[in-house]
Parts: sequence; structure tokens; C-alpha cells
Amino acid sequence: MNNPSDPSSQPPPLPPKTHGSDARQWITLLHLSALAGFVIVGFGHLLGPILIWLLKKNDVPGMDAAGREVLNYQISWSLWFFISGMIALLGSCLIVPIALPILLVLFWVIFLIKGAICASNGENYRFPLTIRFL
Repeated sequence: MNNPSDPSSQPPPLPPKTHGSDARQWITLLHLSALAGFVIVGFGHLLGPILIWLLKKNDVPGMDAAGREVLNYQISWSLWFFISGMIALLGSCLIVPIALPILLVLFWVIFLIKGAICASNGENYRFPLTIRFL
């Protein structure tokens, strides 16, 4: 059960709008860096956020929590992509299993952009369908 007083059930804090826009820009860039997955096929969606998170987590307020949230999202969706790929492979003669990975990529991008927009506004965003690994 979700206990509202449990800190692990609360969304990670992001810098409020009163902080400099520099922190919000870095966190927005953290979110969007996952799009490197379109350039570096395989693990680019993980490499971009990991690099920014490791380089800036001690310098930018809210970066550590936002980095954990983004990495949890990327790791979870890697798992969902793998499962959908297996379903598509096993059911390759059917339209629905073949369309599943394409739909997942579409939803992945939509949630990623929504998270970046919320971060640029200084708002918290909990990604859906995310397993909390970190």
C-alpha cells in the first residue's frame, strides 16, 4: 500500500522556480538526453542521462533525485522494450505483436517529453510504468 508519509512514495524534489533557471535547464537536459538512444542504438537512452547525472548530481540542486527518476524510467522501459520485442518475435505473424514495440517507442517519447516540460517548469514528474531500481 502507498503510505503518504512514506518518503519513497513521494515524487523526487526538483528545484523550485525560485532557484536559478540553470538548475532547471540541466534537469531538462537530463530528461532529453535519453533521446540519444535514437543516435546511439542500444544503450544511448541510458548513457546520456547517466553522464549528465554523474557529472552534475553534486553541483545542481535536485539533480540527484531527478537523475534517479530518469534512470529508473529508462531502465524500466528497456525492460518493457525487451519484453515487447520477445512478444513481437514469438507472434510475428500477427499485427498486434508487431505494432507493440512501435507503440511503446511512441509512448516512451511522449512521457519523456512530458517529463522534460515539467522539469523546465520546475515541477515534479513521476514517470508511469516505472520500476524504482535506484
